[in-house]
Amino acid sequence: MFNDNVINRFRGLETPFYYYDLDLLRRTLAACSQASGKYGFHVHYAMKANFDGQVLKTIQSYGFGADCVSGNEVLTALKYGFDKNKVVFAGVGKSDKEIKASLDADIFCFNVESVQEMEVINELAAARGKKPRIAIRINPNVDAHTHHYITTGLDENKFGINTWQLNDVAEQLRKSANLEFIGIHFHVGSQITDMEVFKSLCMRINEIQTWFEDRGFTIKVLNAGGGLGVDYYSPDNNNVADFESYFKVFHDFLNVKPGQEVHFELGRVLVAQSSALVSRVLYVKNGQRKNFLVLDAGMTELIRPMLYQAYHQIDNLSRSPENVIDAVKYDVVGPICESTDCFRKDVELPQSYRGDIIAVRTAGAYGQVMASGYNLRDSIQSVYSE
Repeated sequence: MFNDNVINRFRGLETPFYYYDLDLLRRTLAACSQASGKYGFHVHYAMKANFDGQVLKTIQSYGFGADCVSGNEVLTALKYGFDKNKVVFAGVGKSDKEIKASLDADIFCFNVESVQEMEVINELAAARGKKPRIAIRINPNVDAHTHHYITTGLDENKFGINTWQLNDVAEQLRKSANLEFIGIHFHVGSQITDMEVFKSLCMRINEIQTWFEDRGFTIKVLNAGGGLGVDYYSPDNNNVADFESYFKVFHDFLNVKPGQEVHFELGRVLVAQSSALVSRVLYVKNGQRKNFLVLDAGMTELIRPMLYQAYHQIDNLSRSPENVIDAVKYDVVGPICESTDCFRKDVELPQSYRGDIIAVRTAGAYGQVMASGYNLRDSIQSVYSE
């Protein structure tokens, strides 16, 4: 990602900014497309991970669909050329305004997360003379073995419909004349690296599919969600995820009937490694117990470490990484007036100085999209590989 030409280019740019390696993004998309296409699987990009314009154009060019969790994401997907027949609207709290706009756009499917939502969509569709396709998001109660803030598939989570509510779902489907039920949808969480989790998910999908079929419902789409994780600790060694193993689990263990489609909604794993937050050292504060590198980027540019206690590799691009003789441990912090504004503590780096260029790696997912204007900070810019 960072060769001498790239680093020299950075020296003339105002920081902070997000740097996008579009070649790495394309290699990642190609690997995913090849691995999923082997089994005829359909992949929708989860737009909440990153909706940078250049990123969206690149993803769309590979023929992926779009998984959206707001009305504006739906409209943005259509703006950037995603086929409306590959656009899905998910989310636990769809407003009437968002539902109406998506109905008018004739998108592929609504992933419905409550019985009451089914009632609302049915009513709004009837008023517009529409019959939208819906899939029911069901909580499989599968433990993703990931951070509890990004676990979504347990009974205690707000997402989806719990299995003990399925009789109510069946009853509502039978009386919703303006809804076309096409499938079932699942998502157990994010940043999952244990393939056994996805095997367990397949078992639950098979069980729940049988439940619906036994009651006379036809399942056309099995949506297994996403959640495949990336390597935050070794971004240079593992910059493209193991899509082959991921999709093979679903090929081996999911009970797919003739004519059924299998859908996925991958976000982080497609974009995370392709970007880094690039910053400069404003000040070096040396103390008796702690040394601080104060950067010109902070939680307003990348909040994941503060929100999720997330790990990101941090590199000093101005100093040779092989120069370990003068290595110093620093708390790498930002300029925001919050004590939590710290990227990492006790980061071992070459001795660093004011003006050094720092890269916070694997920042392409849930970085730029979660940026804020707190402290009236300037909006962050994006820089792309040449």
